[in-house]
Amino acid sequence: MVFYAEQRSSHRRVLTLYNPYNFTLSFKMWCTAPSFYRVVEAEGSIRAKSCVDLVVRHLDVSPRHWGRRDRFRMEVRGGGQVGRREIWAELRGGQEEEEQRGGQQRALPHPTSQLLPTQAHLPACTAVRSASQWAVCVAVAVLCVTVLMLPLHTDSNSLVPRWLHVSTNQKLVCAYTLGLVTMVFLR
Repeated sequence: MVFYAEQRSSHRRVLTLYNPYNFTLSFKMWCTAPSFYRVVEAEGSIRAKSCVDLVVRHLDVSPRHWGRRDRFRMEVRGGGQVGRREIWAELRGGQEEEEQRGGQQRALPHPTSQLLPTQAHLPACTAVRSASQWAVCVAVAVLCVTVLMLPLHTDSNSLVPRWLHVSTNQKLVCAYTLGLVTMVFLR
């Protein structure tokens, strides 16, 4: 991303994140100089087969910062995998038209974005694993709700067989687990 100090319209750049997969991706953006930039929605999620626009605004375009290069790091998570990309940002003096020759922008000495090695590539079959993970979460939630509905071991007047009575600690563990599973569903 290149920002031009004398061209007000270039103080704001838009990055578009695309999600071509059949599952939701979550993202987070970091910056080496957060006091110089404002990123609208620096953290969030992208629905399956959708896109999100991130607006990056340069806050201080004074001449003392001309030539300054900063880095943004975009981290994307989804399907049990993590990917990262670094995006370079540079503030230049002048206007964008001065930098263009023959309709083409002059190349930067360094690439504007550099793909870092990811922990693993997102395979196409990740959606199947994701569905099985949801099935496990649903099964755990149903089990926890069932245990919470069982009577305590101190209850003597119950139609439920004695061997199905549970302790208070067991109910507390199930309530805690159900809360964690609920957070997974809401995420």
